[in-house]
Amino acid sequence: MTLIPDIAELLARARADLRMGLPVVLSSGDTGILTAAAETLSPPRLAAMRALGEVVVAITARRAETLKARAYDGDLARIRVPADASPGWIAALADPAGDLATPMKGPLTSCRDSDASPHRVALQLAKSARLLPAMVAVPLANAAAFARGHDLTRIALAAAQDHLADRSPLHPVVHARLPLSVSEAGRLHVFRPEDGGEEHYAVEIGRPDRTQPVLARLHSACFTGDLLGSLKCDCGPQLRAALQHMGDAGAGVLLYLNQEGRGIGLANKMRAYALQDQGFDTVEANHRLGFEDDERDFRLGADILKALGFSAVDLLTNNPAKVAMMEKTGIAVARRVPLKVGLNPLNAKYLDTKARKSGHLL
Repeated sequence: MTLIPDIAELLARARADLRMGLPVVLSSGDTGILTAAAETLSPPRLAAMRALGEVVVAITARRAETLKARAYDGDLARIRVPADASPGWIAALADPAGDLATPMKGPLTSCRDSDASPHRVALQLAKSARLLPAMVAVPLANAAAFARGHDLTRIALAAAQDHLADRSPLHPVVHARLPLSVSEAGRLHVFRPEDGGEEHYAVEIGRPDRTQPVLARLHSACFTGDLLGSLKCDCGPQLRAALQHMGDAGAGVLLYLNQEGRGIGLANKMRAYALQDQGFDTVEANHRLGFEDDERDFRLGADILKALGFSAVDLLTNNPAKVAMMEKTGIAVARRVPLKVGLNPLNAKYLDTKARKSGHLL
């Protein structure tokens, strides 16, 4: 038994630090970087980082494309921060809210030497913390000693790369009877990941036969649509229609996955909405923020289904990617059940984009 935190616990600590504006150390041997989220970094801490050496801002290739910056590192670019650049200049690199008002951010100079591995891990950390994927970084020659001397969280790159590449195991926490309007025979199961991330839920209707395909839906959390009745998406109507299908059938499982905004979090989703108000579609908005079209991990749904004893589903979805991921992770999809509901004048363009750019069958 040891009280020393493992890599999952250190990464959870690092995410909390970044969200609060505290830098963390990413190291390989004696060398590494001191890195902080551009979104939360304060001017005093930026000044302290500048005193250590040349500062860069790591951004994803998606964001670099918008900024017309060279992504020499393939999936990311490391932008040199000029000596006279203000914190506002860094904020403008990270957040596209003002791109149309001030389109010329440069000239931007990208690094093309040294190893970008720690910056890549830094961007993965930012995404997993639901922050904008833009990280301020400065090299460290003696990373371990620096972290100890400043009481900062230090992450070993090799361990972080292995851990971030896979999803955290989910464990059942509790389940209890939950009568619902669609069926009094409802039951809610709560699953918690080992890495301290958000919990995910399974809503079981009736007593589904574990030997037969179960009517199932993978539903990503949508605060605006599910709870507030937003007209910008079709999530709320899909949630209610899926539950009604299960209630009418007498059995089913709805997996409610906390992957708001296609996995980018509510704050970034609202940033994407603001960009949509500027004329960009949902995919373009995600790219301008530095994200991919879809950052969700549907394997979580397969993990929960297996934990509940299911091996085959009749999947309520319009998204072929969900079908493919179920099959790939060992859950047989006996049939796809279309779920075409929720079209209104305010989300017609959004649904058209999902069909044209994301392959949804609408």
